[in-house]
Amino acid sequence: QPWRKDPDTYSGGVTNSIFVIMKRNFAPPEERLRSVIARESQIPKALEAAQQNLQIPPKIYVEIALEQLPDEADFYRKDVPEAFSAVKDPKLLSEFKASNQAVIEAFEKYEKFLQESVLPKASGDFRIGAENYRKKLLYDEMVDIPLDRLLEIGYADLHRNQQAMKEVAAKIDPKLSVQEVLAQIQKNHPAPDHLMQSFRDTFQGLRTFIAEKKIITIPVGPPPTLEDTPPFMRATTSASMDTPGAYETKTREAFFNVTTPDPKWAADRTEGWMESFNNSMIPGTAIHEVYPGHYVQFLWISHLHSKIRKLFFCGSNAEGWAHYSEQMMLDEGYGNGNPVLRMGQLEDALLRNARFIVGIQMHTGNMTLDQAKDFFIKEGYQLASVADIETKRGTSDPTYLVYTLGKLQILKLREDYRKKQGKDFTLLDFHDKFMQQGGVPLKIVRKAMLGDDSPTL
Repeated sequence: QPWRKDPDTYSGGVTNSIFVIMKRNFAPPEERLRSVIARESQIPKALEAAQQNLQIPPKIYVEIALEQLPDEADFYRKDVPEAFSAVKDPKLLSEFKASNQAVIEAFEKYEKFLQESVLPKASGDFRIGAENYRKKLLYDEMVDIPLDRLLEIGYADLHRNQQAMKEVAAKIDPKLSVQEVLAQIQKNHPAPDHLMQSFRDTFQGLRTFIAEKKIITIPVGPPPTLEDTPPFMRATTSASMDTPGAYETKTREAFFNVTTPDPKWAADRTEGWMESFNNSMIPGTAIHEVYPGHYVQFLWISHLHSKIRKLFFCGSNAEGWAHYSEQMMLDEGYGNGNPVLRMGQLEDALLRNARFIVGIQMHTGNMTLDQAKDFFIKEGYQLASVADIETKRGTSDPTYLVYTLGKLQILKLREDYRKKQGKDFTLLDFHDKFMQQGGVPLKIVRKAMLGDDSPTL
């Protein structure tokens, strides 16, 4: 019940409602600005409703909302007016100026309310509990595996990846520990103002490799546009893909969002953040979000004939596919066996392993926030800055285990499909067939591709 527990449901939700109108040119700017004005006229009421609805929220939720509120207010001060700078109608602009100023003032009032009236008394519990966790997995992912068994699976994969990382680190420098090798790698990163270009430079090489190795068919479509992460997502997101709906016909732009350092950050915070975007990690992030990850799956979805498969998506399919792609591409030869790239892939895998375990343990009462951060750092080999953002995310995204869960399900499906096809098996055929199933749970995908109800794990 986020409307009772999470202040960001209101501030982030209303900001997103403006962002989606502003972002894509689905109608003339004048028409879209009228829609913005109509929505902005309701935003002060929505933020007033928050003051009535919020009932002892968890402190971490209030802190996340307060962290994002200044950027959200700046979004209305700068980004929204700039997005509609082409509009010349004086009456329309006057209406917008009034509605936008009212929103800015409402945000300032809301921030003060949270800071002075809510934060000091915020003692709510973010945990959903074991029974709700079990139900959420069943209803969202069609996964009915007991939580204790899931933890066994999660720890086993964590330990496999930790061992693999030790072996790769020894190839780079046998005299150093894994953490020391990672520390060296993390220092090699682009300058903050070159981060976006580093991602752009990666795209064509990925497409060429996919075509030459016959990894997957990529439907026709331009590459996504790189953008800075929207202000209402920055506190809990480092990179993401924003694609239009499967039935969208007027505007087909897709956006690859990357959270660049805030210019107001101290130098050490900026350096710590850029270390998480080191040169071993950029290819893996591009693989996950774009080629052949989320963006390629989006291109396939828009060509499907099934209405249900166009509309229905679950996390273990979408995030499982993108995470599976990170390992699969290197296994197939991307990077020519470069151990530094493999370290980056394994670091990302360990991040998802930590999410798997932390999500279950935090929400079933077996791990505190501090213990979760510590787990990301010590067991997931993550930077402190990453551990902080990941722990925050886990408080409101309890089943972010879907990355590793889906990846393991896809790997098992691939092996079972290989046995079924025998000598006729090809990776291209498997991936294309998988894409044709859309984003439904792996239990349904297995039934379609294998013709049975065998276990997904």
